[in-house]
Amino acid sequence: MADTATAGVRAARAGGRALGAALAAAALLALSGCMPLRQPMGPAVQAPRIEGDALVAADGLRLPLRAWLPEGPPRAAIVAVHGMNDYSRAFDMPAAHWAGQGIATYAYDQRGFGAAPQPGVWADTRTLAADLEAAVDAVAARHPGLPIYLLGESMGGAVVVAALAAREAGARAQSGSQPPGTQLPRTPLAQRVRGVILSAPALWGRPAMPVLYRLTLWAAYRTVPGLEVSPPAGLKIVPSDNLPMLRDLACDPRVLKRTRIDAIQGLVDLMDEAYAGVDRLPPQLPVLVLYGLHEQVLARESVSLALRHLQVRREAGARIRVAVYGDGYHMLLRGLSADAVWRDVQAWLDDAQAPLPSRGDRAAWREHQDKASLAAERERLRELARPYRSADGKQAWACGQAPAAQAHGGGS
Repeated sequence: MADTATAGVRAARAGGRALGAALAAAALLALSGCMPLRQPMGPAVQAPRIEGDALVAADGLRLPLRAWLPEGPPRAAIVAVHGMNDYSRAFDMPAAHWAGQGIATYAYDQRGFGAAPQPGVWADTRTLAADLEAAVDAVAARHPGLPIYLLGESMGGAVVVAALAAREAGARAQSGSQPPGTQLPRTPLAQRVRGVILSAPALWGRPAMPVLYRLTLWAAYRTVPGLEVSPPAGLKIVPSDNLPMLRDLACDPRVLKRTRIDAIQGLVDLMDEAYAGVDRLPPQLPVLVLYGLHEQVLARESVSLALRHLQVRREAGARIRVAVYGDGYHMLLRGLSADAVWRDVQAWLDDAQAPLPSRGDRAAWREHQDKASLAAERERLRELARPYRSADGKQAWACGQAPAAQAHGGGS
């Protein structure tokens, strides 16, 4: 099944085919002289705040905000950052579970995604990092003294790492101005949060990308930056074993189905900066990194490279812990076995030094899986997909209607 929530990452991965075909089909568009689009933040005019169902950023832009709150006073808060082409609803399943355990979760639609202004138009790394800092400050103002944790999924993980590793602390308004009558924070972000969770983080730097992909994207960005592409129909990448959830994403109008070339360029720039930023993560900050053994959205070679990079940092004294889930896919927090991941996150928030309940922190990542394991997993997926297919083998679902035989969600 197609993964609409990570179309940008996959389009970059399939660049040699998808972008090459797009360039050939749209060569005449290059003559139009179209320019890349960006929506960077404006001058800071106020302190960030939560106002109803919106996060009001320092430049006054309102970003849609979702909150999952426990019935009583929370014992911790998570600020969650979604992945490429997705939006804040991505955390509905885990956040509902954590709320039942006394943990509040806040997630906002990043600029260019979901119901935020100008969907499909990329901001820039600096702006995305600034909005994350704004969310942390707004949640801290709402819950004074409460421990705050960051959670980034896929592209959101790259945003978190880039923000933490930024050389300049505090507000990042491009104008550098401060809002009248306010004092923008100068404390580094790492000192304002208690820890970080990275779920399938997109630490996929350019050095890990084939030269053909890089050259194709380079050419496309300079000729047809506004061209919208989607993953090739034959691209067999499975982002999750939770098929009802994937169906909902495909039917959700807030999830972007096509991605501009200049947005893919921005995504690759972000991932490149995040990969380099691993070296600048504060060593005293606890970091929990989560990957699924069935990862297919990110190139497996890039995951191996990122894990080796993280291991070097860990050996140098950084408080980094890695967990690998044998049944997990890219969308770890929404898979059929996601409840194990939710419990691990909860346990880690309680004690970052204690063993994880799932024992995922004792499992090893394997870049190359054996043929027998792959065949067994493919058969399991075929069985899961059976209720969604007609007699001729074609997809047979309708948006909003899930087969009764298929469970929805990862458990509780």
